[in-house]
Amino acid sequence: MSCCAFIVLALPIAGVAEPAIEGTWINGDGDGWIELRIAKGELRGTIIGSAADPDNRSPSRTDERNPDPALRDRPLRGLMILYGFRQDTDGRWTGGRVYDPNSGNTYRGTITVLDSHTLKLRGYIGISWFGRSETWRRRVDSD
Repeated sequence: MSCCAFIVLALPIAGVAEPAIEGTWINGDGDGWIELRIAKGELRGTIIGSAADPDNRSPSRTDERNPDPALRDRPLRGLMILYGFRQDTDGRWTGGRVYDPNSGNTYRGTITVLDSHTLKLRGYIGISWFGRSETWRRRVDSD
């Protein structure tokens, strides 16, 4: 009897799906719209716009702080800033890199999906204690 009760109680839990990570997210500063997509098991994030230019009509800012002078003229719109993330556990992505165009630095990173509209991105150098986290919100008017 207790075995059957366990199976019945476990059925609803097994059917719960994790929140989807793909979609458009607003970064922690609120100034960038990042499209997250999974390709070949890898999560990637690309800048697709900003709140300052919602219609994408003004000239794009460039990657002026890139440490490579040859890349400083490339537009930020369309730039992949998250790459190499693999799903570690439900709602957690690890092993990736985060490029910060505001500083020109690239960091190791982890992404944790908190719920269907919130994720936490942590960028760090070396070990995760030496880094910072941002909370990103899903851009609901686009998905």
